[in-house]
Amino acid sequence: MKRILYLSLMLAVMVSCKDKTTETKPETEPYTEEELDVTTSVYPENMTKIFDAHGGLDTWNEMATLEFSMEKPGGYEITTTDLKDRYSLIEMPKHTIGYDGEVLWLKNTANAKYEGNPKFYYNLMFYFYAMPFVLADDGIMYADADPLVFEGKTYPGIQISFESGVGESPDDEYILYYDADTNKMAWLAYTVTFGKNEKATEYHFIKYSNWQEVEGLLLPETMVWYNYENNKPTTVKNEVKFISPMLTPVKMDIRVYSRPEGAELVQ
Repeated sequence: MKRILYLSLMLAVMVSCKDKTTETKPETEPYTEEELDVTTSVYPENMTKIFDAHGGLDTWNEMATLEFSMEKPGGYEITTTDLKDRYSLIEMPKHTIGYDGEVLWLKNTANAKYEGNPKFYYNLMFYFYAMPFVLADDGIMYADADPLVFEGKTYPGIQISFESGVGESPDDEYILYYDADTNKMAWLAYTVTFGKNEKATEYHFIKYSNWQEVEGLLLPETMVWYNYENNKPTTVKNEVKFISPMLTPVKMDIRVYSRPEGAELVQ
């Protein structure tokens, strides 16, 4: 009998606690799902449309490694880049340039002397090739730019500038011009301030018109550099074709980019 009374008392206490909890529980709004694009909400609407037209930032951000090749007079130049840490490896027939996040190095073969500037070149072609997605990097500021009119067609423009201390040349400026019908990138105007003590005002021009799909993203198949006058493109100067592009979510071992024996440090 005592056991029955004990169980009855415990049951009463539990019911009482449950009622008390029910009474004091605050009312909450019903949950509703909303489709929010957090990734691109921090960018201007026109930049977001350009990213989307090229496959989307979400897809780009899934990738860890980019590789592409260019045919040069002496052979192929192969560029491999870690998209997260921006490690770089550029393999040329007579030279190799690498950057592992801390050390920039150069290795020559066959006693050949590299005539360029490794510090300027090690990420140059990657940056041009990975347009427009590199324009989602941190430290970038966006503003409207005057449109470009070329051969009767008008291309809206977006001014790209950098916060102080971003990259080797934070004073560089870019203008991305896009096709208003397709939202695809069409032109890039850029200044070069590397090694200069003052801000450049002269714009160089690259035309982007041929694209190839790589893992769902549109990347350049060709870039065409133009001569320019009064900060406007005029006639074709030269064309660069990109072959064997590769994108993968696989991150390469850091040793791929590390300084090998016999390579010199670049200060």
